[in-house]
Amino acid sequence: MQHAVGAPLPPSHRPAGQGHGPQDAGWAQSASQPPGPPPHHPAPPVPPMPTPPAQPAHPAAPVPPVPVPPVPAPPAPAPPVAGHPQTGHPTPQPPVEQPGTTGHIQLPPGGPVPLPHPPADPAMADASQAAVAVLLIGPAGAGKTTVARYWADRRRVPTAHISLDDVREWVRSGFANPQSGWNENSEAQYRLARRTCGFAARNFLANGISCILDDAVFPDRPVVGLGGWKRHVGPGLLPVVVLPGLEIVLERNAARSGNRRLSDEEVARIHGRMAGWYGSGLPIIDNSTYDVETTARMLDEVVARSIASPPTF
Repeated sequence: MQHAVGAPLPPSHRPAGQGHGPQDAGWAQSASQPPGPPPHHPAPPVPPMPTPPAQPAHPAAPVPPVPVPPVPAPPAPAPPVAGHPQTGHPTPQPPVEQPGTTGHIQLPPGGPVPLPHPPADPAMADASQAAVAVLLIGPAGAGKTTVARYWADRRRVPTAHISLDDVREWVRSGFANPQSGWNENSEAQYRLARRTCGFAARNFLANGISCILDDAVFPDRPVVGLGGWKRHVGPGLLPVVVLPGLEIVLERNAARSGNRRLSDEEVARIHGRMAGWYGSGLPIIDNSTYDVETTARMLDEVVARSIASPPTF
C-alpha cells in the first residue's frame, strides 16, 4: 500500500500511553508538508589553536604545594518535626524535665526542721504567722485530729495537716490492724508511717508551709515515740500534749466507727500510759471542758510560748 502524499511518518519514540503535547503538533505539521531538501546550515568557523608558551632551558625548582585547610563537615540535619495532620504546623514538643525538678518549678530539698527563731519580744510572738512543725500528742478519743484540722484550716500562713492514721491506712492489701493483735507487722507499719509523715513535714517546711502532725505517742517509749519523731522531722519539732479526762475520752471513742474505734479497756490502758507526760516538761492542754475553737486558740498560745522558749525533750 502506498501513501497518497509524502513519505511514511517516522516511528514515535514516546512511551506508550503518553498524552499529546507540543511535540505531537510538530510531527503533524511535518507530515502535512511535502518533502524537500534539508535546509543548509553553514558550519561555524574553527578558532585557531593557541600556541603553547616556550619552555625555559632550565626549569625552575618545583614549588611546594600550599596546604589547604580541611573543610568542616556540614552539621547533621535536624530530625523532622511531626506536623499536625490537618494544619501542617509543627506539633509542640514537651519540655525536657531536668532531674530534681517538678514541672518547671525547682523545689528545695527538705532538710531537718531547725529550731524556730524566737522574737525579740516574747509578748509579740504570733503563732498564727510563724512557720512551725507541731506534733499533737494524745490518746485515742482526745480530739487531736479534729483540733489539728481546725487549727490548720484557720491559720494566716499556709499550713498542712498530716494525720498518722491516714498515712498508715494507705496500706490497703496487707494492712496490719492493731485491733487484730499487736505484732511485728503492725509495729513496722506504724514506724513506716511515722517516718513518711516526718519526711513530708520536712518537705513542707522547706517550701514555706507549716504543718501539724498528730499521733498517740507514749512517754514510756521515748526512742520509738518522741525520739523517733525528732529524728524524722528535726530539732525544731514542737510537741504539745492534748489530754482530757478518761470519761471524755471514753465518750468520744464510743462515737467512732471502723478500725479507729477501740475497746473501753484499750482506751483506759492508753489513757493511763499518757498520764506519764505530766512532769515531762511538755505543754499539756486539758480540753475536757473546751470546744474545738477554744482548744485551737489555746494551742496558738502554747505554740507561741514554745517558739519563745523551745521545750527540751
